[in-house]
Amino acid sequence: MTEPSLRHRLTVVLGRPEGEIDLAEAALLIASEEYPNLDLSRYLARLDDMGVALRARLADEPRPERAVMALNRYLFQEEGFHGNVKDYYDPRNSYLNEVIDRRIGIPITLSTVYMEVARRAGVSVEGVGLPGHFVVRVVSGEHGLLVDPFHGGVLLTEADCQERLDRIFAGRVKIEPGMLAPCGRREILGRMLRNLKAIFMRREDFPRALWAADLLLCVHPDSAEDLRDRGLLYAALDCYGLALRDLEGYLALNPDIPEALEISGRIAALRQKAARLN
Repeated sequence: MTEPSLRHRLTVVLGRPEGEIDLAEAALLIASEEYPNLDLSRYLARLDDMGVALRARLADEPRPERAVMALNRYLFQEEGFHGNVKDYYDPRNSYLNEVIDRRIGIPITLSTVYMEVARRAGVSVEGVGLPGHFVVRVVSGEHGLLVDPFHGGVLLTEADCQERLDRIFAGRVKIEPGMLAPCGRREILGRMLRNLKAIFMRREDFPRALWAADLLLCVHPDSAEDLRDRGLLYAALDCYGLALRDLEGYLALNPDIPEALEISGRIAALRQKAARLN
């Protein structure tokens, strides 16, 4: 498919109600813009096959703790999925096709594989977006088991989650009930893209960072923050008209923000630059 048709298909997928968004399909469509020859059907079929293999292992054991054991054994021991601790910021860790091919990823993409294989096997698993880390919850009735796919599927308590936050934030962030709430599919896709945007910004790869910012606005069309960031990236790439459109739109949505004066200054400077080109 061409890039416009890929973007259209992604827009169609994201236009569905939250519960009907196919997380794997949407993640692969995002990856397809970086890998235009990506065969989506092959990767979706691979997830289907993994789901069938897992279902066979669960046929005689419906208990959630046994489901976790079967999932962990299958994905991490037999299939060899694991967290990329050596090169965490490799962009390939954020593309679902690469994670499936290389069996290596970061918390959110490994959690996506975990959720999608489990779903195909009839096991209910939801994402949990902790600050700075991503885990899953295997759901059974009113109860659930927290699992960390990045660390081989280890089971977590709330105290374990706090320990992970302490490692990341040096004790500055205390866990709250909302941090353990289920994470929606749009939110998961947005988090994947924010990871990519941050990686590209760190590398000063502004065209790819712009691509991620643009896709973020497909996922979250009402996000003022992403509109601002896209405007700043357009400015970095000397696309003055597009930068003005986004930054003026951002300021119109947030006229009283603390950074309003700074953004107004940027807008004035961009207008001057644009005027010199005409």
